Amino acid sequence: MKEIKTYSQQDTIEFGKKLGMLLKKGDVVCITGDLGTGKTVLTNGIAWALGIDEYITSPTFTIVNEYDREDISLYHFDVYRISDPEEMFEIGFEEYLYNGGVVVIEWADLIKSILPGDNIWINIKKDLEKGADARIIRVEFNGERYRDYEEKLGSGDEERK
Repeated sequence: MKEIKTYSQQDTIEFGKKLGMLLKKGDVVCITGDLGTGKTVLTNGIAWALGIDEYITSPTFTIVNEYDREDISLYHFDVYRISDPEEMFEIGFEEYLYNGGVVVIEWADLIKSILPGDNIWINIKKDLEKGADARIIRVEFNGERYRDYEEKLGSGDEERK
């Protein structure tokens, strides 16, 4: 597990960009954290690293937003309003998972039972002792697919100021 500390929204975006530069087609990024911790802010960084210039908003009511580029697609899910993981199959969730794009899922803990075991699991927590925008971001790379990602992201704990 890797722990990153950020002190502003821009720091969180920059971490998202750094992670996004590593992502390949078929990668699944699962993001958890309380309301207002920066899940969508992090997703913006990921999207920008993938070459998506649009400002990313959370698809709270539509469940998924698709951003297609010539070389890669981003499928951004917000499953906050899902009451049963099985509802995800009604919107074609499996097709998104295996369609060759990058999948980012906010509130992933709500559908953990249907997620692939190989994933990048991110938990974001506020660090109010360090400031209103300070965050502790814990990243876990699960599965063989992501074996070298942690090393490429940097070794040891990182602290950005």
